[in-house]
Amino acid sequence: MAWFSRTAPWQARGAVGLLLLATVVRVGRGSADGGMDNAIVVRAAETWLDGGSPYADPHFLYLPSAVLAAVPEVLVPGTVLRYLAPAVVVCGLLVGWGCALRLYGIAWRSRFAVLGLGGLALGFAPFGHLVQLGNWTVVSAAALPLALLLAHRGRWAGAGVVIGAAIAVKPLLVPVLLLFVLARRWRGLALAVLVPAVASGLAALAMPDPAGFFTRTLPFLFSGGDTFVRLYEASPGAVLPRLGVPQAVASAVGLAGAGAGVWCARRRWRCGGAGEAEAAAGRIAESAVLVMLSAFLVSRPSYDHYLLVVVPLLLAGVVAEGAPARTPWFWLALLPQVPGFVWPWLEAGERRAFKDAVTLCLLAVTVAVSCARRGSATVETADPPGAQASAVPASRAAF
Repeated sequence: MAWFSRTAPWQARGAVGLLLLATVVRVGRGSADGGMDNAIVVRAAETWLDGGSPYADPHFLYLPSAVLAAVPEVLVPGTVLRYLAPAVVVCGLLVGWGCALRLYGIAWRSRFAVLGLGGLALGFAPFGHLVQLGNWTVVSAAALPLALLLAHRGRWAGAGVVIGAAIAVKPLLVPVLLLFVLARRWRGLALAVLVPAVASGLAALAMPDPAGFFTRTLPFLFSGGDTFVRLYEASPGAVLPRLGVPQAVASAVGLAGAGAGVWCARRRWRCGGAGEAEAAAGRIAESAVLVMLSAFLVSRPSYDHYLLVVVPLLLAGVVAEGAPARTPWFWLALLPQVPGFVWPWLEAGERRAFKDAVTLCLLAVTVAVSCARRGSATVETADPPGAQASAVPASRAAF
């Protein structure tokens, strides 16, 4: 561990920086609007500016406040946006990785930080997919580690504002509200709910159909989307029917897995986290990650790039004793996501959902088992005070 604790040489940092720059340029040269998913949001904003309803496009799955957030992109020239959008996505992923590192007291410039970032960019396919698509999942990927870092330091109100702002852009982090309930941080919970509610309510008043999200988007999601969407979903409820399993059984499997995951997350929160700040960081990070993974098991849709919301947090936690990333099952779960590894019959784009489902399910089981075991090995503890949480063990201070 001493080798990883040293500051990474400038050559290594430069190489990773060059890799990220090349990723941005590659996406910019291949896309005229910053990515397919980013184009959906931009078109929705353009439609609204022209007096139409952004929810006329069934694939616009965001709250009304996201429309206003996309307006600045409409004003950016296309030649700039095609490079700006992937650059913003990369920066968002950098923020998320940096906050995940600081949660465990690891320095941003350490060898571990640089190698981990390079590993995510080169060895984790969803990283490239998210940059290529320009999907706004990146907001959640940056917001969750930041919110957990604030909560770890006792600033639950600030964490609530961050989560609320992320939900206002894309409601992916709604399941994290359960963490505020487990922690009994009602002020933070109120802020996390109030911020997107107010932002979306005010934005909806400016829409030609203020209730479009409820009358068009939610029915689209509850019905399982359309044929195009289902081909890329990774949840058991979407994948198992493609293998001949009845839809009712597939949905029941997903619900059972999600319920077990939430139970293990509650157990992890209630039993564990006393002592070093490292242990407290693991408690809050693993509880939040497991809640999110449980939601992905039943979410419609549920895509591979959603994993970037949780994987950096798990990877950064490898420095903590007993962390899920220290088990071989964690790395086995990520194996289907290694770019360039050829999987028979699963290389077609419409079939990669099977690989994503394996990663999602195995990752959820790995984290759930780890949380359940650590919960049974420790006694129930109180919430870590901010002062204790912000203290960094001397053994990790140099990371």
